Amino acid sequence: MLSQIIIKTPTFIAVSIIKEQKAISAVLDDYRKQLDLIPDDAFDVTPPAGGWSCAEVYSHIMQASMASTIAMERCTHGTAKPTNKKLNFWGMYVMLTNRFPPIKIKVPPKVEAKWPATKISKEDARNLIIKLRKRVDEMAILINTTPSVRRSQHPRLGMLNAEQWLKFIRIHLQHHLRQIGRVKKEMKIA
Repeated sequence: MLSQIIIKTPTFIAVSIIKEQKAISAVLDDYRKQLDLIPDDAFDVTPPAGGWSCAEVYSHIMQASMASTIAMERCTHGTAKPTNKKLNFWGMYVMLTNRFPPIKIKVPPKVEAKWPATKISKEDARNLIIKLRKRVDEMAILINTTPSVRRSQHPRLGMLNAEQWLKFIRIHLQHHLRQIGRVKKEMKIA
């Protein structure tokens, strides 16, 4: 019985990784499509009620996703130390519900200082999407061989292993795609 569990587990993990990778690719396709729908002269305009412009959302999400792949890389390359520490309450919430809590959350000051959201150009956004897609594909291949005890610290969610970082990237991308929709609606962009 134990040998069956050991044999089945990698297959389950591989399927989960492929599913997440495809979902990330689909969300990145949506980000790319949104770039074509947002007029050039509106891309870096701050909404009337305040908050981030579309350019700043793209800047934030691409930087955060690339940083997440670096954390994933530390897990897959063994530079993240094995630990018994796991997700905290909010980390479990996000992983179980596949979404962020329905409350307004600000980027932690430490993260904002390291990767500030800036008003990038649409061309920069396109290039970052391509770069992120390539990086996710490269990292996803390595996850199957990574022990799940290798974890890296997330600023809000606790200790994530490589597979959880991949899932976080997808959830975070989806969250900010909805934000792009809200910004477009506020700015009356079709």
